Amino acid sequence: QVQLVESGGGLVQAGGSLRLSCAASGSIFSRSDMGWYRQAPGKQRELVAVITSGGSTNYADSVKGRFTISRDNAKSTAYLQMNSLKPDDTAVYYCNADYKSFWDRRNYWGQGTQVTVSS
Repeated sequence: QVQLVESGGGLVQAGGSLRLSCAASGSIFSRSDMGWYRQAPGKQRELVAVITSGGSTNYADSVKGRFTISRDNAKSTAYLQMNSLKPDDTAVYYCNADYKSFWDRRNYWGQGTQVTVSS
């Protein structure tokens, strides 16, 4: 019954900004590390940013200084603020939840949201 739903993608010009949201159903959010991945045509899916259940963050070198990942546990929602967008940022962006407990560890994925950056 766990479900991740992304929103906020769209078409923007280079230099513009977008804010992606990932709303999580179920009771796993607070115990999950949340990540944003992206996959461009002809390329492998790559990790963009991650925020742990404790709030620590890490970013791919290609987005450092431009993207910010955050989370709101009360709303069970993760965000990716994307500024100074470049055409190379064009991809389908996927939300991921890495659920960890004493008993097990599970991964959940959203359906993806398209981000297109025009030059």
